[in-house]
Amino acid sequence: MRTVPSLDLAADYVGSIRAEVQQRHARRHSEPTDFTASFLLGGQIGSAPPGLRLIYPQGNAIHESSEHPFLQMGEVQYGKPLLDMVTSQWSLEAAARCALVSMDTTLQSNLSVGPPVELLILTGDRLDGGRHLRWGSEHLFLRELRSQWHQGLAAAIGRLPPFPWEESPLNREKTYKNAR
Repeated sequence: MRTVPSLDLAADYVGSIRAEVQQRHARRHSEPTDFTASFLLGGQIGSAPPGLRLIYPQGNAIHESSEHPFLQMGEVQYGKPLLDMVTSQWSLEAAARCALVSMDTTLQSNLSVGPPVELLILTGDRLDGGRHLRWGSEHLFLRELRSQWHQGLAAAIGRLPPFPWEESPLNREKTYKNAR
């Protein structure tokens, strides 16, 4: 199959090929071996809007939506809360920076995740290959991103409201008003 009329059918095709390959390899090996794989398939077919599909090892696929504008495979517990902030109102670059912070958080928290870190930004109706970047985990850009994120997070935590038992001029004023 060289062409398909929709991204959903393309995802179905990739899922069926993946299942065939998995079965073929499973038959060749007498010992139980895990030949599962997940795929991200993104693109645009004809005049349809661009889309993204996450194809699971079982062959079924899910797509992004306005409520969930990203798909994630692999480790999801470390950086996912950052991705949950992204909305369709964000620029591609802002969403990409958030994704990189999410990836860096996962790199810092999970030894099974490692470099390189790659970023590919594609825009609709363009076949130019997009903007692609690849870094090692200690690249200057990623170190600066990590540093700015940590500084910004520390500053945000410092601005959170104090607990009632903490001494602060603001808290004393609130306590005084509540005591009246």
